[in-house]
Amino acid sequence: MSKIWFVTGSSRGLGRSFVEAALSRGDKVAATARNAASLDGLVAAHGDAVLPLELDVTDKAAVFESVKRAKEHFGRLDVIVNNAGHGLFGAVEELTEQLLRDQLETNLFGPLWVVQAALPHLREQGAGHIIQISSVGGLTSMPLGGGYHASKWALEGLSESLAQEVVGFGIKVTIIEPGGYATGATAGAVRAEADPRYDGLRENFLAFAGTLDVGDPAAAGRALLTIADTDNPPLRAFFGTQGNQMVQQVYADRLKTWADWQDLAVEAHGRTSATPAA
Repeated sequence: MSKIWFVTGSSRGLGRSFVEAALSRGDKVAATARNAASLDGLVAAHGDAVLPLELDVTDKAAVFESVKRAKEHFGRLDVIVNNAGHGLFGAVEELTEQLLRDQLETNLFGPLWVVQAALPHLREQGAGHIIQISSVGGLTSMPLGGGYHASKWALEGLSESLAQEVVGFGIKVTIIEPGGYATGATAGAVRAEADPRYDGLRENFLAFAGTLDVGDPAAAGRALLTIADTDNPPLRAFFGTQGNQMVQQVYADRLKTWADWQDLAVEAHGRTSATPAA
């Protein structure tokens, strides 16, 4: 049976690849973008299989209306993909309140509104799959990405709780953590006003970014179909090779640090031994 998708951020990048992958096999998609004209090519190629919706995910009322329209148009919703988002580059000291609020409005509150709008429909169906597009940066962090990491780490926590809350309704949740992809997303990221004291870090970051092996967005689209078709999908999945490489070292370092400071943890609890009381 073909699936009905609701995908945010469908105009370009990974979102576009997800939509094209679903349509290419005969699924139907409610595709959203801030500029509906950017979806004209999808409609021309796939006709009535696409419902183009103009949507800024930071507009809560518009999100609820778009989800409602999609459900009424197609009759059901099977896969919800929260993909809309943007990057933010800048040292923590460089971030303005507005920059950080804007980042959270899009990367955290946007998915929240979509989930809250979709859940009544999915509950009524007794089935559905919510796919949250996070990032390797939702598990690790790098200099100059504090605002972005804050949004993605928050999305990870929100989504993990969500998964536990809705499993009893037959609803699945998967968090996708992509590495770098050739989507041009970096060029479209917001940048804080640069403080020259962080110029060295910026140069180092650019040099590091230039060494990354970026992935093929079309391959990510095909991989998402596999996730959507799996009866028992994972809570988390990396897309690309970078995530597993980075997280192995990060988690090893965290575990070692916690072990090294376990005596202090016990002391802070008020016990003299790590052995639980009988």
